[in-house]
Amino acid sequence: MKKILIANRGEIALRIIRACRDAGYVSIAIASEADTKALHALAADELHVLSGTSPLHTYLNQEAVLEIAKQSGADAVHPGYGFLSENEQFAASVEAAGLIWIGPSAKAIAMLGDKVAARSVAKKVGAPLLPSYDEAHLTLETAQSFAAQHGFPVIIKAQNGGGGRGMRIVRTPEDLEPQLAAATREAKIAFGRPECFIERYVEHARHVETQCLADAFGNVLVLSTRDCTLQRRQQKLVEEAPAPFLSEQQIAQLTASSVDILKAVDYRGAATCEFLITQDGAIFFLEVNTRVQVEHPVTEQVTDIDIIRQMFNIAEGKKLDIEVPQLRRHSIEFRINAEDPWADFAPIPGKIRALRLPGGPGVRIDFGYAQGDTIPPYYDSLIGKLIITGSDRADALQRARRALAEFAAVGIKTIVPLHRAILERAEFSATQESDFTVHTRWIDQELSGLCAEAKAFEQFTVLETDEQGSFGTTYQVQGAAQEELPTYTHGVHAPLSGMILDICVNEGDMIQVGEVVAIMESMKMEQAIIAEVAGVVAKINVEKGAFIEMGADIMGVD
Repeated sequence: MKKILIANRGEIALRIIRACRDAGYVSIAIASEADTKALHALAADELHVLSGTSPLHTYLNQEAVLEIAKQSGADAVHPGYGFLSENEQFAASVEAAGLIWIGPSAKAIAMLGDKVAARSVAKKVGAPLLPSYDEAHLTLETAQSFAAQHGFPVIIKAQNGGGGRGMRIVRTPEDLEPQLAAATREAKIAFGRPECFIERYVEHARHVETQCLADAFGNVLVLSTRDCTLQRRQQKLVEEAPAPFLSEQQIAQLTASSVDILKAVDYRGAATCEFLITQDGAIFFLEVNTRVQVEHPVTEQVTDIDIIRQMFNIAEGKKLDIEVPQLRRHSIEFRINAEDPWADFAPIPGKIRALRLPGGPGVRIDFGYAQGDTIPPYYDSLIGKLIITGSDRADALQRARRALAEFAAVGIKTIVPLHRAILERAEFSATQESDFTVHTRWIDQELSGLCAEAKAFEQFTVLETDEQGSFGTTYQVQGAAQEELPTYTHGVHAPLSGMILDICVNEGDMIQVGEVVAIMESMKMEQAIIAEVAGVVAKINVEKGAFIEMGADIMGVD
């Protein structure tokens, strides 16, 4: 390989570009029209612009990406995570074009990237599985039949994808139909494929995973475990390596299941095998992510292994030349999303007027945006990651408190205040296994309390420059006590920028306060639009599929 095209954007594209530079490869970036000044676009050796702004027309446009690869003289493609990274058709097309695909074969992606097919592989090798319905296309009738047999709660999952998108927990029979529709719709938007399956949902479980590497010679290596329990709406927010409070027996079971599953499909490249651990210590296989993970840096920090560089070596046909690493240190990653945690995690795209990032011992910054950048509304809300490493977990937690206290942003809201509040909770920062009581729904359940505990706001001074020179300005930075968006007494307005997925009412309908009148999608997240007043829908001002700005009139109410 000499020239690598990175079929992605944001912080992961920049991460791969840096690995290319370290390894001596020429990096080729692609960028939508909204991303031409983004960090990854500016950092690459070459930049090629995709027409349009929506993911479907840009980063998910297989023909356009392959044409750029051809024009640029690339001889390899690294897909990063998300977008086309787990699309077996794209992987096959890359290889058919005579390019090296830096990832598993199309066959392996088809067998493991599809959650239903992955369960079949896991079953064959004896990995433990939760009850599910995955024999045929999931319909409302088959979902109802499964729930009647196994009881509630159940979880509906997108068959092709990850990142928490296309997942809905259902606790009552009445919620099954709307949640199935929502999961199907979100899966179609995020992954281009609407297929879903249903599974028994386990309450108060931990989410743990293994970071694996496999070469073309049948060698499979498990680098470390990770804990990814802290999630909101099934999307990870905090990850750490190694996973704390696991017994040697549990680690051995996680490792053996991971190796067996990957060997069964002749896997090559980086992979993550995900599992649930119940309160009584039982382990159940969930899925395989056939790509590099958002949270891969924490494993790099505790093993001193560059996972992206290893992916390069494997793609070039080299044998794994590393052994099972001796884990050093403890590392915790905090995802920094442009969201308001106190407003149901509503995405907040916009311009970063000022940004102060932490530093010092144990701090790694993987960011896709810088001060002055505008976060577009077309993509997901992740703007960067803070990876904090210490000699042990207690040291990492203490450094994390210091680092998060140093972070400040102006012009956008982030979930940093939530992270600060989490670090003060004994059930997360516990030193004994019996006290470590977080679970995958813990943030959702504790959010109101975490909000009350978060600091209202901070202040810091930013030096700006205009034509007259420099001057100092003091800003109030995001937190729980932000100025609220204006309210309206005779209409329904957009709480954020995004695309209208559905209009749920018609002109002339009587609506009540709290009724869902429309559904929006912003930064790859669905948002229900709720009526704040009762009355008759006088006029609908937007159409399904339209892109609207925050505050736009969706409909008028008399």
